[in-house]
Amino acid sequence: MIKYFESKHILQTNKTLDWFGAEYCANLYRGCSHGCIYCDSRSSCYQDFEFDIIKPKRNAISILEDELSRKRKKGIIDTGAMSDPYNPLEVDLKLTRDFLSLADKYDFGVSITTKGLLIERDIDLLTSISMKNPAICELTITTYQDQLSKKIEPHAPVSSKRFKTLSTLSNAGLFAGIVLMPVLPFIEDNENNILEIVKQAADSGARFIYPYFGVTLRHNQREYYYSKLDSIFPNMNYLRQYKSVYGESYECVVPNHEELELLFQEKCNNYGILYRMSDIIQEYQTAYDLKQLSLFDFISE
Repeated sequence: MIKYFESKHILQTNKTLDWFGAEYCANLYRGCSHGCIYCDSRSSCYQDFEFDIIKPKRNAISILEDELSRKRKKGIIDTGAMSDPYNPLEVDLKLTRDFLSLADKYDFGVSITTKGLLIERDIDLLTSISMKNPAICELTITTYQDQLSKKIEPHAPVSSKRFKTLSTLSNAGLFAGIVLMPVLPFIEDNENNILEIVKQAADSGARFIYPYFGVTLRHNQREYYYSKLDSIFPNMNYLRQYKSVYGESYECVVPNHEELELLFQEKCNNYGILYRMSDIIQEYQTAYDLKQLSLFDFISE
């Protein structure tokens, strides 16, 4: 039985444009079933004490349509920040697809962050939106190894499948790339992992990779993460290393982050892949502007 979450509002105004230039955010679900051991959304500050249960927001689409129809200022709407919009319930409920239809109808751009392969279903709507407004697709990938992704993201599609979806989106002409975060200290912070992700991203047609070389841990999420380190990697001493290096710190930046960042940037530059947020925002919004100019020229002729 589906457990619904009661919500009076769907569309929220972002305080900054730091996340892919989005002026608004809209989360249609609460909770997530991916089981990623590092997810900050499990933290108690978000007041979701059943985070592993997906809860659609009741009447989300009718509420959102009312909000969009009355919104004078257009802009880009982000979804996927707190709950993956392409979760298993989305197959039948289609809340994310309906959201995209509304964005298309009311002339808003979109920014989508997901680990879900189901985003391929909505290429038609994403393409339609991108012809009128900026649209960007972000696939979260933190390791190129499927066996490791199964351990730290146990119910999400493995990394190789996400790379294939990235390729599909790119081949469809969409502005797509990778969110490389978190890079887990002592687990994913090695040169081979970073270089292979960049290489496979390039092979998949990625336009960008936005990284964070570390992980954030707060209160109850730290306890959850530490317990998983012990059970998933029982003989690796990761827990001892974390406690020794980071203690109770919120930001746990990888010890060799400076070297990794330089290596990462050099490799991205070689492939022509963007990695600074300001450059990514400018590029995908410019791509929209160029489409508009081309369409105008076509109509003029």
